[in-house]
Order: sequence, then C-alpha cells, then structure tokens
Amino acid sequence: MHYSKSSAIAFSCIAMLFFSCKPEKEPRHLNLPKTDLTQADLIPKPSTTEATYSAFPLDRFTAIHTAPDSLDFNDVGLFLADKLKDLIQMDVPVNTEFPNQESVIYIHHSNSLSKINQESYFLKINRDSIVLSAASAAGAFRGIQTLRQLIPSKASDSIIDYPVWPIPSGSINDSPLFAYRGAMLDVARHFFTVEEVKKYIDLLAYYKYNILHLHLTDDQGWRIEIKSWPKLTEISGVTEVGSEPGGFYTQEDYKIIVEYAAQNHITIIPEVDMPGHTNAASVAYPILNGNGKTPKIYRGTHVGFSTFDTHKDTVYTFIDDVVREISALTPGPYFHIGGDESHVTKKDDYIYFVNKVEQIVQRYDKIMIGWDEIVTADIDTTSIAQFWSSTDNAKMAVAKNLKIIMSPANKAYLDMKYDLESEYGLNWAGYVPVDTAYIWKPESYKNIPQKNILGIEAPLWSETISTISELEYLAFPRAIGFAELNWSQPENRDWENYKARLGNQAPFLEKMNVNYYPSPLIEWKTESEIPKTLKK
Repeated sequence: MHYSKSSAIAFSCIAMLFFSCKPEKEPRHLNLPKTDLTQADLIPKPSTTEATYSAFPLDRFTAIHTAPDSLDFNDVGLFLADKLKDLIQMDVPVNTEFPNQESVIYIHHSNSLSKINQESYFLKINRDSIVLSAASAAGAFRGIQTLRQLIPSKASDSIIDYPVWPIPSGSINDSPLFAYRGAMLDVARHFFTVEEVKKYIDLLAYYKYNILHLHLTDDQGWRIEIKSWPKLTEISGVTEVGSEPGGFYTQEDYKIIVEYAAQNHITIIPEVDMPGHTNAASVAYPILNGNGKTPKIYRGTHVGFSTFDTHKDTVYTFIDDVVREISALTPGPYFHIGGDESHVTKKDDYIYFVNKVEQIVQRYDKIMIGWDEIVTADIDTTSIAQFWSSTDNAKMAVAKNLKIIMSPANKAYLDMKYDLESEYGLNWAGYVPVDTAYIWKPESYKNIPQKNILGIEAPLWSETISTISELEYLAFPRAIGFAELNWSQPENRDWENYKARLGNQAPFLEKMNVNYYPSPLIEWKTESEIPKTLKK
C-alpha cells in the first residue's frame, strides 16, 4: 500500500485546522531528539515505514480529536486516551475544548483506504501532529496499537522541565496479509474466568489479532449456560481435568466477554465440539449418548471415546437449542462445531451428523467452522475447514473450494512444549520452539493456495494448564510471532530481525505481568538495554 506525497500533506493539513482558530502566541521551542522511526521495535512489522528524523512531543499539551459524526472513531480515541493514562499517568482530552493544546493526535476516516482493506491505516507523525487515517474504526484501532508501541515507556528528562514522551516522526503505511488472525483458548479442559479471558484479549489486541475462538465444551466440562438445558452447567459445569471444581459462564458472563472483545475489535467464535468430545453433555443428559456405555464424569485427557447418538431426533433438538441460544449471544458470523477425533462414530453416521448440524448452524445465519475432519462430509462451500492434522483433508478442502484456517499442530499449537525444559505443554506433535513457530510460510504451507487461506489460528489446549500464568507461559512469546505471520507481508519477515524486536518486547510483557517463557533463543532486554530510536 502506498500513499502519494500530496495525500500525506492533505492529511497533515487536517490536523493543522485545529490550530488555525487559536489565538496567536509564542510557539514552543522544544529540543526534540532526532529519531529514526525505521528502528522502532514494531510487531507485527508494518508494510512500509519511512522516517523524517524528528519527533512528536506527547505531553500535557496534547489532545486527541477524531472524525466528526463517527461514534466508532470516538470510541477509538477514548481507548487511546485510556491507554495513555495508564502509560503516562496523564489525562489526554478527547474531542473537547482544550485552550492549552499545542499538539494533536487526529484519527481520521479515509474512503480511499477502504478500497485497499477495511483494516488498512496510514500513520503520519509530524512535529506537532499525528494523523491516523483509517478505512474503518477497526483499521484505526489497529493503527492505535502501532502508535502505542512507539510511545517510550519513560519520559525524556532532557527536553524541558516537564514530562515529554517523544514519538519518532515519519509515516507508516500498513495493511494485513490475512483477514482472519486468530487464537483459540480451550476453557473446557480447564476453566478460565471472565477476567482471565479479558486479559488474554488485551494482549491479543495489542498485536492486532481479530479473532478469539473459545472451545466451550469437551468430555471434561461444559462451560456455557444453556437455559433450555440447565443440567449442562449444573452437572457438567463443575468438573474439569484433575480434581479442580471447574466453572462455567452464565449467559451474562458470556455477553461480557463478547462485548469486551468487540471493544477491542476482536470477534468471538464459540465452539461446541461434536459428535465426539461430548461426554460432559451426555453425563448431564444421558439420552444424548451414542457410544453404548453409561456416561460417567470424566476428568482425564484421553480422547476419542465419546459420541452423540447421530440418529436420535432428540440429539438434533438439543443441538438446535444450543446453537440458537449461543448464536443469539454471538454477533460474529461464525459457529464452530468441532467435529474432530470422533473415533467411535461410524463414518456414515459422522457424515450424516455433520450435514445435519451444518443445516442447523445455517438456520441461525452463521457460517459453520469445523476441524479438518468435516471435509469428509458433504458440506457446503460456505463452510470453513480448520487444518490441524490431516494434509489429505486440507487438500480435499481445496478441491471442494473451501476456505481454510491454518492451525497445523506442529507449527501453530500453543500447547506444544517449547523444548525438553518446558514446564507445561505436550509434545505429541513435536516440540515447537520460538523459531519453529515463526519460520514457516502459512501462505503456501503444504502447497495450500493462498486464495483458500483465511489466516492462522493458534490453538491453546488446556490439558496441562489451569491458571492464567500457565496460559501465558505457553502462549507467549509464540503468539507474538503468529501475529506477525498473520499481518506482515512475507517479504517483511526475517527471523534475525524479528528475534531482535521480540527481545525488546520484554518490558511491555513485564508491565502487563505476563509470565512469558524466556526462550534462550531470544536476547531479552530490560528497558535500559533497549536501543532507543535516536538517530546517530
């Protein structure tokens, strides 16, 4: 994506309008440092970056203005102000009269950018203005994450006698490679609270994720209240792997998660896994069970032993109620039906089941997603396959002209151990150190055409973890690398360059109290050790 110089000047002039109506007064003379925007530790790496070797002074004289008559852009401005207050302990006014204003951050809607991508943005940083132009509020929100990464964590003590945070000047053109940039969290094997999920959303949003897939049900527990089938949570919401008491989301809890994700421009995808991984549902309602055994509470980690009765009308009444209630709470376009590891479901029964459930999902105006096994059924071309294990299934999806979510376990599974020393995780798909997670090409992996690929999703299964700290250990720093693979253009990816930028993320992760795995492959830096963006 490229912008003409005349466009850049026009955007700068927009910001200057805020100064033109102010009474004349002596201009500020700040000894701003010479900075190099191209040396900033941005992740994901933007499409293009150009430096002008000066700086914008973020200080007590800065205000935020957003596109008029646009509530969504105003919300983005308020989000930025909230993050600035957290970082610099200063209230930055948003769309209010501010007599002392000397510099402005202007968030502007651009129709021309929308022709490129709805999440595209253009960031122009001058000495007294920052103009963020975006195709949509979502694009503006992505640009805000870039701006957050450019703000020094500490004020300069050499500019003037009050705190100033110099932001390197220049321009950034940016647009995502993939429209679908996801992470999955398994809250079924071990339950994670609303507040823990919100923290994960905060971290994902910072690195420009836009999807959080919640694995809500499995053999060990059922995590979402279904009012028409209350025993699901009364009986199966209080168990999980091991001896812990589990937990579940009321529908109000789930709404809170969905709304919080939306504020961070992240779409929630609910998953109800079936016809396998259904022991918890059958414990609550034995009439659903189809494996010929009396269902009992299960707290282990073995898979493949459970199934619904695929020829019982009650099962499809149950599924219809579940899909209907969850879909009503979920404004996003997707519903995930699982479909994996149904080892005790006969092949013909499996195909019949998936075809029936797809119709139910479509009845509630959702697009069906399933793990790659679903392509063996006669599914509609609008449905989506999530490639996790079988290359043959992925190729079948391509042959059927389906869209594919890339989650190959040996590259993208966040629950795989980093190495022999890993404290948590599994290794059935091999070890996935930080470099293995980054050095692959999702846009051409296993010769799957890019036109069929929606993007990468990084699943985090929770058999071996039960706390947010343990979750963070497995997710970070690998989730940061997947963010770059999903967003940045292939020509902008380079392991040596990336691992240097990754090492410089340590202060942010520590500020957020993230228990990241300090991979020995990365040279982790303290705040004082990070090279500044000063031009030598």
